[in-house]
Amino acid sequence: MISVAAAIFILTYAGVAVGRIPGLMLDRTGIALLGAIAMVVFGVVTVEQAANAVDVSTILLLYALMIVSAQLRLGGFYTWAVLKSTAFLEYPRTFLFSVMVLSAVLSAILANDIVCLAFTPVLTVTLLSARVNPVPFLIGLAMASNIGSAATIIGNPQNMLIGQMGRLDFGQFIAWCGPPSMAALLAAYLLICRLYRGRFAVSGPGQELSKNGVWPEFNAWQSGKGLMAAAVLMVLFFSPVPREYAAIGVAGVLLCSRKLRSRNMLELIDWHLITLFCALFVIIQGIVAYDIPAAVIAHLGRYSIDPGNLFILTGVSAVMSNMVSNVPAVILLIQFINPADPSAWHVLAVSSTFAGNLILIGSIANLIVIEQARNFGIAIGFKEHARAGIPVTLISLAILCGWILLTS
Repeated sequence: MISVAAAIFILTYAGVAVGRIPGLMLDRTGIALLGAIAMVVFGVVTVEQAANAVDVSTILLLYALMIVSAQLRLGGFYTWAVLKSTAFLEYPRTFLFSVMVLSAVLSAILANDIVCLAFTPVLTVTLLSARVNPVPFLIGLAMASNIGSAATIIGNPQNMLIGQMGRLDFGQFIAWCGPPSMAALLAAYLLICRLYRGRFAVSGPGQELSKNGVWPEFNAWQSGKGLMAAAVLMVLFFSPVPREYAAIGVAGVLLCSRKLRSRNMLELIDWHLITLFCALFVIIQGIVAYDIPAAVIAHLGRYSIDPGNLFILTGVSAVMSNMVSNVPAVILLIQFINPADPSAWHVLAVSSTFAGNLILIGSIANLIVIEQARNFGIAIGFKEHARAGIPVTLISLAILCGWILLTS
């Protein structure tokens, strides 16, 4: 049965890495779900073990924060925030700085994917209408959202998982992960400014694009409710109240609205991501049940490769996050993390998130920005993204390694 578990795991993660199976219309989530089904059907885990393998607290936290983000999106807060920053549009570098800082801060508090989903349309239309090249700003938006989300436990799905599984303190997480994130954000901004020097303007007349149906109108009351909910959550996260209880309670209050339909809010939940999480939990349980991760650690030890070494962990996390995406990479790598070492959990969170900027398919946030921009005729290809993504990621990881030295 060990060989069956290992085979299902290898085939599933290979499929997740490739992103598809020839001849089938399966994406990464579908492949992961198929792997989880195989673990049950072939008897590697029972149905009860599969259900118990899912970390419900992580799923609840992720689900609840998506509802809070949905409230802000439907209330038009994201639209209002971007449009307010257009006061700096006459100065492209200042505007780029404001967009990246805004994206990073909001991504640290809310799900970075939804921030990109809400920001991209209004940012693209605004820039095209003003005859400004949208490419550096869209790349900056995606990279800043990834970097900013590394600073907190609730910034992105993999951090939520790490925070819940490692039982990490919210304040200590920010204190450790915040400084390298801020330094990496500044480095990314300076690098993008240098790469696009003299290329911020576009030739020809500005494009008059209609915003009808592109983004929600700003509603002060609904946006205020979302901001109040986020503020309450931040306070509760610093308290002894379990994060999942606090988040789902606040989300429940937001659903009790006289204006916003709960159906509209729930439509913004990323059910594919939640399904991916559940499937990966089951797949990992299949190999953990037969002590395969422990055997791998023992084997690596013979070659003096210690996953407990923070620098090795940084490199492995960055490579795997780009091979199979950061969520599958983190769910696997936490099996090799010492539960009593908070620094290892922090390093895994920051490195896996920073790695998302390396290539176009490195993070969901990148893909959201690219796909949304394509709807407005803006093409950002693999090579264009890599020109900024590769150096930004290498510099960010170097900053992380420097921070490890300073704090060790």
